[in-house]
Amino acid sequence: MNKPKIQRRDVHGIVLLDKPQGYSSNQALQRVKYLFRARKAGHTGSLDPLATGLLPLCFGEATKVSGFLLDADKHYRTRCRLGQTTDTADAEGQVLATRPVPALDEALIEAALAPFRGPIHQVPPMYSALKHQGQRLYELARKGEEVERKARDVTIHALSCLGFTADTLELDVHCSKGTYIRTLVEDIGERLGCGAHVIELRRLGLGPFEAPAMVTLEEIEARAEQGEAALDALLAPIDRALTQWPAVRLDRDSAYYLRQGQAVFVPGAPTRGLVRVYGPGETFLAMGEILDDGRVAPRRLMMMGQA
Repeated sequence: MNKPKIQRRDVHGIVLLDKPQGYSSNQALQRVKYLFRARKAGHTGSLDPLATGLLPLCFGEATKVSGFLLDADKHYRTRCRLGQTTDTADAEGQVLATRPVPALDEALIEAALAPFRGPIHQVPPMYSALKHQGQRLYELARKGEEVERKARDVTIHALSCLGFTADTLELDVHCSKGTYIRTLVEDIGERLGCGAHVIELRRLGLGPFEAPAMVTLEEIEARAEQGEAALDALLAPIDRALTQWPAVRLDRDSAYYLRQGQAVFVPGAPTRGLVRVYGPGETFLAMGEILDDGRVAPRRLMMMGQA
C-alpha cells in the first residue's frame, strides 16, 4: 500500500539549526524540510558530518538570500589531535602517520599559529565537495585517487589557542569563506613538526549570526508534534541574514513599482552598493542595488505576502 503523499506548504524564513554530529548538511536539511513540510529549502554551506553547530537553513523566499550567507565569514572552535595525520584530516579517516609531539608551551604554540593569521594560500583537501572534471574530490579520494588542487586565497581574521594538553590543541578561528579548518589544522601540525587532525569541530557563527540561539533537531521534532504554528515560531525573518547592509524605506507607490521590477528613486538613499529595501509597515521587499543614476534597483525580490 502506497504511503499518502505529504502535503507541502509555503514556508518563508531561516532556521538556525544546531547540526548534530554524524549528519551531512544535506541530511539535516532534508530532515528539517520534511518536518516543516516545506516546498522549498536550501542550506548555506556544508558542515562536515563530524562537525556540529550553526547551519542556517533557508526556506521559501529565504533561499534567494542564501548566497549572501555562503559568502560570509565563519567562526569555528576546533580541537585537534597532535602527532597523527589521517587521510581525511579528521578523526573519521585512516591514520597515515604517527610522529612524536614536541613538549608544548605557549611560546611554541604561538610561533606555530602566527604564520596562519591574515591572508594565506590553502590547498583544498581531497576529501571535499569541490569538483574535478565533473566529479567530487571526495568521490575520487574514496577510490584512492589524488589529483592536483590549486591553492586558494583565504583569510584567517583571528586565530587563538584556548588550551592544550600534551597532544591536543583547542583553537578558536574566525575565517573567510572557503577556509577548510581540517587543512588549517593539518598545516599547523606540520608547523609543529608532528602532524595533526581534527577531532572536534563546532561552528559558532556565520556572517551576521554570531553565537546566535540555535535550535536542535530534537526540538524541531518536538515542535512538529505540536503543529505548524509551533514550528513556524522557530523561523527567523529573512532580513536577519542581511543586517550588514543599510536599509532604505519606500512609500506605497515606489514599493509598487519596485515589485514590478522597476528601479525607483529613494530620497536619502546611499550612493552605492547593496541595500535592504522595505515598504510600508516595515515589510521586507527586496535586496536592492544603487544604480549609477542613484535609483534603487531590485536584485532579489521577495514574493511572499503580496497584496
